[in-house]
Amino acid sequence: MNVVKTLLFALLLAVLPASLNAADTKAVGDVATQAGKAVEHAVKDAHGHAEHHGLPPAAARFHIGPLMVTSSMIVTIIVALVIVLVAQMATRNITAVPLGAQNFCEWIVEGMHGFICTLLGEDMGKRTFWFFGTLFFFILFTNWFGLIPGVGTITYGGEPLLRGGNADLNTTSAMAVLFTVLWFYWSISALGVGGFLKHIFAAGGGGKGFMGIFMIAVFFFVGLIEVISIAFRPVSLSFRLFGNVFAGENILESMMVLVPWLGWIIPLPFYFLELLVGIVQALVFTLLTAVFTSLMCSAHGHGEGHGHGHGHHH
Repeated sequence: MNVVKTLLFALLLAVLPASLNAADTKAVGDVATQAGKAVEHAVKDAHGHAEHHGLPPAAARFHIGPLMVTSSMIVTIIVALVIVLVAQMATRNITAVPLGAQNFCEWIVEGMHGFICTLLGEDMGKRTFWFFGTLFFFILFTNWFGLIPGVGTITYGGEPLLRGGNADLNTTSAMAVLFTVLWFYWSISALGVGGFLKHIFAAGGGGKGFMGIFMIAVFFFVGLIEVISIAFRPVSLSFRLFGNVFAGENILESMMVLVPWLGWIIPLPFYFLELLVGIVQALVFTLLTAVFTSLMCSAHGHGEGHGHGHGHHH
């Protein structure tokens, strides 16, 4: 069942940005275009004789009704299909003693599974691994796919044929919004509606008389701050990943044209740095989402594990 969930989720991550793209592509494009223009002007100032076009935020390739399919979305679909194909190949002829692709995939998946279970506990880790595991591998492979020579540099009609998937804010926003929806579902499933609200607005309240009223007021105010923090999580998650990937792409292109006759060697240190950044950003996004889930849902697990006489610790 987890395998089916993983494959479906990989495809969902690839297709979901289309819904956001239809609503806010223009706004995202304006912001990202300004960032691209800033890099372009900086490079032109450094070498006014070089021609530099900059990387557009999201190049439109074709439309499906009102939905605009961009070059970034095409990359996410390709990555999702690659993940599905690799999973199918690794599990096509499963043996008790794994060999080849099965052995390699099991090693990677088991390592990630152990990491998630360490953060969330065994029960919650098994329940949510299909999401966090797929999220990590999807972000990682999407980041690395954007570093393949030709991605972002081969153009048609003045626009890149392919762009890094996470260099489009619609993609990172889709992942952040999807996590937020699942976070509410997991939290309410573990704590109930009453326990969910109590955890936010009365996590530690107590006392009697004036002190009790004072503590209720304090924790209610802290709860309001927590609500604001929860509301901004999708924004911070999406912009953190988008900003790092988009900036990395523009840095690589800028290094290529900084000294034209050395454009083949100057970007190499930055290229290997981006390989590392791809891993780090995938791990950071997955780690933050898992920690947010653990901070809320661990209250349920601790309560079950220690009985009614013990509270949970933060």
